[in-house]
Amino acid sequence: MGKRKRIAAENRKAANKTQYFAILRNVPSSPRKMRYVVDLIRGMEVNRALGTLQFSKKAASADVEKALRSAVANWEQKNDRKAEDGELFVTRIFVDEGFTLKRMRPAPQGRGYRIRKRSNHITVFVGTKTND
Repeated sequence: MGKRKRIAAENRKAANKTQYFAILRNVPSSPRKMRYVVDLIRGMEVNRALGTLQFSKKAASADVEKALRSAVANWEQKNDRKAEDGELFVTRIFVDEGFTLKRMRPAPQGRGYRIRKRSNHITVFVGTKTND
């Protein structure tokens, strides 16, 4: 690794130490379905977001809740204290496309239709309002 890349990597590492986030990878659902749920809680206070996810009818909300709880636990671990009510907010949350499994489905007249089983990665950042 060159000197410039090493310096950039060290800067990225230092920046990650001050941010509180969780990444849930390879969730077996399409990114489009997951983004509907993620858009519900963007910018919300953490306890309110957890309540919204718990009572959502979407199946994807369970995976988003898991990632959010992990991000809150990471914040508590790095700060050596429990989060108080109304202190933490979802500062950034986004969904990236993961790998796609390609499968074949039998079709009429000897053909085969392709089925794409998509997956996604969820990234959740939490923080206080002052530390956006």
